[in-house]
Amino acid sequence: MNQITNTIAFVKTELSHAEGGHDWFHIERVWKLAKTIASQEHANTLVVELGALLHDIADSKFNNGDEEIGPRKALEFLNTQDVNHADKTHVIQIIENISFKGGKEQSNIDTIEFKVCQDADRMDAIGAIGIARAFNYGGFKNRGLYDPEIKPNLNMTKEEYKKSDAPTINHFYEKLLLLKNQMHTKTAQKMAAQRDAFMRNYLDQFYADAFVVQSFLIFYPF
Repeated sequence: MNQITNTIAFVKTELSHAEGGHDWFHIERVWKLAKTIASQEHANTLVVELGALLHDIADSKFNNGDEEIGPRKALEFLNTQDVNHADKTHVIQIIENISFKGGKEQSNIDTIEFKVCQDADRMDAIGAIGIARAFNYGGFKNRGLYDPEIKPNLNMTKEEYKKSDAPTINHFYEKLLLLKNQMHTKTAQKMAAQRDAFMRNYLDQFYADAFVVQSFLIFYPF
């Protein structure tokens, strides 16, 4: 479909200098995951593909918190394509509601296409890829890896979540480990189980390694 080919080209250009966890390759993974999930969930594939491809076209995290720039840029692009009004509106609603936002806000859309896109985006936030993306973004924001004195905050407001500069390990508890149980579709729920288990195993090893270092320094202080 020309709409998809054109959208891919547009996104690649727009995100050519994006942060590594929110670049074209993130979009490509989400797009492919969304197509896989949609094939099992009887969703409108055009809406799903456009929603997945455009969902991070201008992420508010990299635009001074502006949550309108992404939907606006996506709509400007869609207006140049052969996409009917209903589908364009649907895609924009997906983009407006797909973000985690601290997990506290209810979305304003409940279609299967939205659920597929949000599941696909959340899937890319967990497992091995999710771990890599979390630490990449933490480095981008110059956040610490881990500080046992700073505990995860599980009751943040949306604004607190957006402004948090807590160590990256805290992000596992504040978002990543919550996502498996927030998947909408049965297809995504099955896929998420293995990725969630991988993260939990990783954290076990992380703390085991950290404890060894701490114990060594206690017995052999320099």
